[in-house]
Amino acid sequence: MAAWGQRLAGVRGVLLDISGVLFDGAEGSGVPIAGSVEAVARLKRSRLKVRFCTNESQKSLGDLVELLQQLGFDISEGEVTAPAPATCLILKERGLRPYLLISDGIRSEFDQIDTSNPNCVVIADAGESFSYQNMNKAFQVLMELENPVLISLGKGRYYKETSGLMLDVGAYVKALEYACGIEAEVVGKPSPEYFKSALQEMGLEAHQAQ
Repeated sequence: MAAWGQRLAGVRGVLLDISGVLFDGAEGSGVPIAGSVEAVARLKRSRLKVRFCTNESQKSLGDLVELLQQLGFDISEGEVTAPAPATCLILKERGLRPYLLISDGIRSEFDQIDTSNPNCVVIADAGESFSYQNMNKAFQVLMELENPVLISLGKGRYYKETSGLMLDVGAYVKALEYACGIEAEVVGKPSPEYFKSALQEMGLEAHQAQ
């Protein structure tokens, strides 16, 4: 216990993942992991700041939070750092017009983004949309650009649903990186900048959070 006490000395906040940590889920449903609802409630009753940091890219932020609330979690949209809203900010700041290789579940997040005459590609966990036709279109867009930009909402290898392990976006990102001879910009875990943005929302430094 003393070791844990020393480790937590000076900690003022906690960053929590969602999928596979708070719940195991599938499209439109989910099952809380045993004790997770109670753990979140206990953290929120403590002196610690709590923020949720996810790579979820099949559900919009609103749909994800609604699902979590239905499962019993005390959570609001303002407490979640998610890759789609963060990507939209980057696109607007840099004047980028993406070809979107994404799930229909998050397409609404990009409603205010100009997608005409694409000058970059945004890729996420697109599920059934990872067809040869769509992957080849993303490849063609990138190869036609003088300075190709590939932005990925995460770079995970796989994730867990109630039905078992599922192939994640990272495999498809690697395919485009290899074919185009480029490196993707990752918005989401494990990007250090993504965690820094979550810490900024909490008003904490890295050494103050777990």
